[in-house]
Amino acid sequence: MTPLSDPIPTQSDSEAKLQSTSPLAAQVDRRVFRLSILIRLTLLLFYTALTLPLPFLAVITAAPVSPTLLAIGLVLGAIVLYGALSEQVIVDQQGIQVTYPGWVKLLWRKGWSLDWQNIQALKPRSTGQGGIVYYFLSRSGEAYLLPMRVAGFAELVRRVEAKTGIDTRDVRPLSQPWMYLILLMLTVFLLLIDSWTILTAMGQS
Repeated sequence: MTPLSDPIPTQSDSEAKLQSTSPLAAQVDRRVFRLSILIRLTLLLFYTALTLPLPFLAVITAAPVSPTLLAIGLVLGAIVLYGALSEQVIVDQQGIQVTYPGWVKLLWRKGWSLDWQNIQALKPRSTGQGGIVYYFLSRSGEAYLLPMRVAGFAELVRRVEAKTGIDTRDVRPLSQPWMYLILLMLTVFLLLIDSWTILTAMGQS
């Protein structure tokens, strides 16, 4: 008589649940959203276009402010702007988190995190420019601003709806890409003017 083969083990519900909450499953479900490269590039170039000629003009006009100190201040300002634009939104099985690089958190911006089960609602608020921003309202009554300038914002909103059950059909990005494209083109034009201004200032020094 042929011996019977051993029965194939089946996965219990508890084992399946344990597997779904394993570190590997959590890592697969994890998604990092960064600020749109178009927004970061545009704002950094715009800052450069606005401030680059100032130390050269300070030399030509004999301004009371030292050009060296002015240049140092402008570089520090650029570092602060870069730090603010390094915002990251992390979404996983547990919740949503807004974080920054270590040096930014050490200096001024700490970020925040919120578990999905602690989110009570997503409330809209009008801005002074006529736009609409959204805040997560926690069960303790605290409000957390929903980042609206990240690349993949539609995917972020879909994940928020899937995890919280909140209807997000009316949630739209605060600014459309074409707005930043227009600003980028104007910034490039301003940089060309800056180049002419710097060359003129250096020729008169």
